[in-house]
Amino acid sequence: MAFGRTLLLFVAMLALFGVVGWVVGGLFANDPLTGSLVFLLLAAALNVFSYLFSDKLVLWTTRARLVNEAEAPRLHRIVADLAQREGLPKPRVAIIPSPQPNALATGRGPRKSVVAATEGILRMLDDEELRGVLAHEMSHVRNRDVLTMSIAATLAGAITFAGRSALWGAYGGGGRRGNLLGALVVAILAPVAAMLIQLAISRSREFQADASGARLVGDPLPLARALQKIDAAAQQVPLGVSSPAASHLFVVNPFRVGGFASLFRTHPDTAERVRRLEAMASSPGVRTGGAFGRWRARGV
Repeated sequence: MAFGRTLLLFVAMLALFGVVGWVVGGLFANDPLTGSLVFLLLAAALNVFSYLFSDKLVLWTTRARLVNEAEAPRLHRIVADLAQREGLPKPRVAIIPSPQPNALATGRGPRKSVVAATEGILRMLDDEELRGVLAHEMSHVRNRDVLTMSIAATLAGAITFAGRSALWGAYGGGGRRGNLLGALVVAILAPVAAMLIQLAISRSREFQADASGARLVGDPLPLARALQKIDAAAQQVPLGVSSPAASHLFVVNPFRVGGFASLFRTHPDTAERVRRLEAMASSPGVRTGGAFGRWRARGV
């Protein structure tokens, strides 16, 4: 179900991209088809760059530092155990120098992934809560959500660039009144529509990662408790690193969002995420046996 929704949203974004290119090409070159192809090729080039370098860019913007087992034994132990149970290669592990409790995953695939936790989350959460958060991030790795969201962000950025190009071209070229009006409509509406589609994709993937992460550990409640703690702290403690462009990668949006801006959330409402996890906890079989029972028996 989540995959189907994501696919439809991507189709909508690609269609929007084609329409913007068609309009821009028609306004300024009388060649709508060429306009569409040019911007689609631009999107493809940006996606390749994003695919190859997303992990390095995220680590750089968050000032995350890769750490070995001796430096972060607790973090390495939990990540290694989750990776084994998911049947995935163990991701690299990094620590973000921030007092805000939060975590993220990045990388173009399971063999090129990084799981990063802030100093704040390591201090605030107990082992079960931290395991729930890291299971959420490992689910993003398994589902290749980082690649999915990188592509969505790149497409949205390219659509925004195309819209601005239309406006600059119409204004700088002294176009007719109709051209200026059309360019203005494209410049305003296209980026907003692209952003809304991107955010819808992001929220859909977060719900899925919550559910699959909870199933991995066999207990949804530690993640529910962790989300409540992280969300409350994020409103009080600044992240201090990164930029809003990377906010969709964190388990909870690290930046304050309120008022009209709440319409453009990168994450679902935390209360709704907690409600869904608590509903999972009451489902038969979720909290008995499976991985949760094995962890209890082993004392991991």
